Amino acid sequence: MATTEKSIQDRLTELYELQQIDSKLDEIQVLKGELPMEVRDLEDEIEGLQIRISKLEDSKKDLQDAIAQHQGKIKESESLIAKYGRQLDDVKNNREYEALTKEIELQRLDIQLSEKRIREVEVSVGAKDETLQAAKDKMAEKNKNLDNKKVELDKIIAKTEKEGNKLQKQSESHRKSIEDRLLKAYDRVRSSYRNGLAVVTVERDACGGCFNKIPPQLQLEISLQKKIILCEHCGRILVDTTVVEKVEN
Repeated sequence: MATTEKSIQDRLTELYELQQIDSKLDEIQVLKGELPMEVRDLEDEIEGLQIRISKLEDSKKDLQDAIAQHQGKIKESESLIAKYGRQLDDVKNNREYEALTKEIELQRLDIQLSEKRIREVEVSVGAKDETLQAAKDKMAEKNKNLDNKKVELDKIIAKTEKEGNKLQKQSESHRKSIEDRLLKAYDRVRSSYRNGLAVVTVERDACGGCFNKIPPQLQLEISLQKKIILCEHCGRILVDTTVVEKVEN
């Protein structure tokens, strides 16, 4: 926590130093680009494809079970036809003969119906196989792309990890010396802009963040460093070049 004894110049210097450290951390993130997000997106897509493939495989199994059931019915009907055929040799009257022949005909119709159902299900299995293979091919392509992205990201991480860790520790250390009110304002402004700039200098009579003109009187107040001044256009904290010189030296 910052103490009340610190001068405005000291506070501005601390904020500017923090900004320089955080900007360097931002540069590392820029170097990584969209890779971390792309890796996460690919992982999510692959997980979705795995779920889809699992459901397709379960659905295919259900269809194959249905084929097996129809095949079982066919065998059952063939067994009954053979049984009734043997019974025909022992019939004693026309009524028994007609009843047996009718049962045989019914079993043959059942066989035809089961064979029809099998053909229909086999068509569904074929379509399911095509969809399943397409999903597997897509997942293989996604996995290959993911592997390449991870290799690329790992190389960048390996290259920047040491510097990134060092900067992160410096950022955390500097944040401890800044009072909460200023730190919250800094974080709020920083999170509002893609370039992460919350503390900027006046450059060519303009704000170094939004480039809007700064009135001469306000520039004078900034140079006096008697209070913390924000850009009236973008809300960034404005510092004088003497702060920059102090940090750089």
